[in-house]
Amino acid sequence: MISHFQWKELRNNLVRQEWEFSFFYKGNYFRGMYYKNGAIEWSETTPTEAEKKQLEMQVHDLFLYHVYEEH
Repeated sequence: MISHFQWKELRNNLVRQEWEFSFFYKGNYFRGMYYKNGAIEWSETTPTEAEKKQLEMQVHDLFLYHVYEEH
């Protein structure tokens, strides 16, 4: 399970929207960039291929909740 999820908006204009995110998963620290089209670019530590798909789905869901849904 992802813990300590944090995100920060880096760019928000008509052409580009991008955010930086970070979290811990199984004791490992992960960072990356999330783009408006749902693409994720991982920084230093990249998850294994087995974990990558699951983590990308969770990150996408967290961005839908925190950024796109109105609360």
